[in-house]
Amino acid sequence: MATYLVGDIQGCYRELCALLERVSFSEQHDELWLAGDLVARGPDSLATLRLVKSLGNSATSVLGNHDLHLLAVARGIGKAKQKDQIDQILQVSDSDALLDWLSRQPLLAEHPTHPIVMVHAGIAPQWQLDDARCCARDVEAILQSEHQRWLLSNMYGNEPALWDPALSGLDRLRFTINALTRMRYLHPDGRLEMHCKLPPGEPGTDHLLPWFQFPRTQPLGKTIIFGHWASLMGYQDDKAIGLDTGCVWGHQLTMLRWEDQQRFEQTRLAD
Repeated sequence: MATYLVGDIQGCYRELCALLERVSFSEQHDELWLAGDLVARGPDSLATLRLVKSLGNSATSVLGNHDLHLLAVARGIGKAKQKDQIDQILQVSDSDALLDWLSRQPLLAEHPTHPIVMVHAGIAPQWQLDDARCCARDVEAILQSEHQRWLLSNMYGNEPALWDPALSGLDRLRFTINALTRMRYLHPDGRLEMHCKLPPGEPGTDHLLPWFQFPRTQPLGKTIIFGHWASLMGYQDDKAIGLDTGCVWGHQLTMLRWEDQQRFEQTRLAD
């Protein structure tokens, strides 16, 4: 049995299939963990959703910001950009089933035996692992309830940017969504910086800290697996592993086999 961890798919279905074939992935014996953003920008988000859903308990996927935006668009909240390429998902006969399945995926997932925790963007350094769990579960409960549309309507926005245990209601939910699905950098005072997408060290980032380098109040005790930040191109240290390597932008899709830390890469195939 092997545990395979994959970065942002973003509709790059053929590349995902090529990686699964290369490692001889077995639904009966192996596990596939996906770091969110299954959809958007790539050529076949529909096939990607159908494939991951069909894997049942063999696959675990966390929600990314593009996945949440798809749910919002499906509920009539905002409009999809043409480059998102998600219209087909909304028009097929199994659309409701796919969207219902997507809305039931977690924002944070922990492996039952390996010391890894997966999120799309990151875990706020002010959080202990219990904080992250509780905040994620609160959002998930609403996404899976009759109040889903209310949350999707109100999740957009960059405030509050600073974590406070006293946050409640919508402020707490929005901070949670932003930290788990959108975060890259923090200001020195711990505020989320929601605009910069450059890799560390580029001009304009000298006053910012990547979330995974910001001092933590307490070690999590698990390796954080994340995606979302394509310009990192596969960052890894002893506490965090970034697996988004920009397949949708013409680079490659990256898969990590946890047991031996071997990486597999599939270069973007021609459309």
